[in-house]
Amino acid sequence: MIEVKEVVKRYVTGDIDFTALKSVSLKIEKGEFTAIMGPSGSGKSTFMNILGCLDRMDTGTYFLNDQNVSNLEDNQLALIRNKEIGFVFQAFNLLPRITVLENVMLPMLYAGVPAKERKDRALSALEKVGLTDRIKHRPNEISGGQKQRVAIARAMVNNPAVIMADEPTGNLDTKSSIEIMKIFQNLNAEGATILMVTHEDDIAKCAKRIVRFLDGEIVEDRRASCRERVSLQCRS
Repeated sequence: MIEVKEVVKRYVTGDIDFTALKSVSLKIEKGEFTAIMGPSGSGKSTFMNILGCLDRMDTGTYFLNDQNVSNLEDNQLALIRNKEIGFVFQAFNLLPRITVLENVMLPMLYAGVPAKERKDRALSALEKVGLTDRIKHRPNEISGGQKQRVAIARAMVNNPAVIMADEPTGNLDTKSSIEIMKIFQNLNAEGATILMVTHEDDIAKCAKRIVRFLDGEIVEDRRASCRERVSLQCRS
């Protein structure tokens, strides 16, 4: 599903030359639920941006769903992002002037999906996240947890190869965070591949695999045991 080899990313500003990623290699199989962790400046967000085709590496290779995306042009990367990747951000990134349903339909509009199919698929996605009673509301009329559920539904509608979530519970209270993680776990149980950046240990343990960054390198890569995951509050 995802394979990166010897990825290096440097930032040069004036006299400052900073290497954010130092020859990072990682393979993520289809159906995995992986948490990416690390302190501020560790490289985890840079890594996620590269995997999400939002930023480019300096050297290395990146295969997404068996396609080499390492050296694609910007317009090709945009197509990859819309087709292969579903994004969930900490700040939700919903358009405030359109309804919940219209927000979820938006990626399919860019993909050229016919109108009836757009609506049907959006309603199905909203049903999975428990929001069919909010389809006519606008984002400012729903709670933070509900906004993130809309964002997850939007991420699902194009049936992406992978859902990438960047601090998806960062703006939520504990109850809403647990609800969001239950949705991710349910999606993963149905076969979705999920990659999530988080700085919260309890949230990371909801994943099946934890990859930890420090100073631009992977320092830990382990699979959470069934005992660890079943004892989590988010599984209760």
